[in-house]
Amino acid sequence: MVQFTSEDRVKLALSHHEADYVPFDLGSTANTGIHIRAYKNLLSYLGIKKDVFPFLDMVQQTAQIHEDVLQKLKVDVRGLISKAPNNWELKLLKKDGYKYFVSEFGITWRMPEHNGYYYDPLDSPLSEGSISKEKIDSYVWPKGNNTSRIAGLEKQAKNWLSDVRPAILMEEFGAEIFDAPFWLRGAENFYMDLASDPKIACYLMDKMVEIQMEYWEMVIKNLGEYISIVRLGDDLGTQNTTRISPEMYRKYIKPRQKKLFSFIKKVSNKKIYIFLHSCGSVYEIIPDFIEIGVDILNPVQISAANMDSKKLKKEFGKNLTFWGGGVDTQHILPKGTTQQVRDEVKRRLDDFAPGGGYIFNPVHNIQLDVPPENIVAMWETWLEFGKYK
Repeated sequence: MVQFTSEDRVKLALSHHEADYVPFDLGSTANTGIHIRAYKNLLSYLGIKKDVFPFLDMVQQTAQIHEDVLQKLKVDVRGLISKAPNNWELKLLKKDGYKYFVSEFGITWRMPEHNGYYYDPLDSPLSEGSISKEKIDSYVWPKGNNTSRIAGLEKQAKNWLSDVRPAILMEEFGAEIFDAPFWLRGAENFYMDLASDPKIACYLMDKMVEIQMEYWEMVIKNLGEYISIVRLGDDLGTQNTTRISPEMYRKYIKPRQKKLFSFIKKVSNKKIYIFLHSCGSVYEIIPDFIEIGVDILNPVQISAANMDSKKLKKEFGKNLTFWGGGVDTQHILPKGTTQQVRDEVKRRLDDFAPGGGYIFNPVHNIQLDVPPENIVAMWETWLEFGKYK
């Protein structure tokens, strides 16, 4: 009988072949994890005691899952997360009942000190007045190729490969082409920029491409032999449609994504998979994603318009690997019964799993209000019905 490593399992799935079972991910990225409160509740339910709970993502308050827990849950993927650069450090401040911090991009985030769930953007550094090329050029931008971002990651990757043999994924660090300008300019301002002054909006997005290209060239040069997948994110969908028209996406966003994705694949000396995170209803532009080199779509928001799992697999399953969509996290996972969770997971596995091209994960992060019983029901159903015959 063939024995598959986690790395084998994921690579077969990405090449649209079946292994022994559908690979499972939890916590390899900032959007495939679990809120720290839900994680603590899960460990308590499982009788696992831990004293330290590091954060994976401060804004979303997701947990860095302990290695022994990842192994217990048979997680097939490990994520290398960019470190803070040596010219910036996270400083949490408190004022008027809130916690604050300023990101390396100069964006101020805050969360209620008591009963706060996540950090929300409070201040956007380029939001005052109109934007210009001079203003963009004179802003002090983070350096994507600061090697302190990857300090210690090679050792971590080697340890994983010598032990559990997972597939290894690398995250970007916050210079998203489409999303970051919203944080930098403020949402209303950037929407107005796109509509009334698209040249300046594109100039700001080009700055994001430049920073990302610096980052990925440095990452692949130093860590490329360990990495199979690179994760990038741009939330292009809402519950019912795309955030901007498909025509505007194709004119302004798609060429810049294509430039970045092509660059990443060009500088790598081996096959590398592009993982695109985009929430919401993106059905209309999935063919565009495929055209520009996207290999993996996440989180596969099955509750959004036109995002039915059977339909997606039928139309795009030969070209895309779906990473997520394993259970609805808006309604079923937090509010459903354990039986509803089991039924939902089995349905999505039935739709997505045949022929490979599927990595199991819920739709986005498991939120803090999800009962541990439902998380266990999800996992047990994947374990039972995620096996290939």
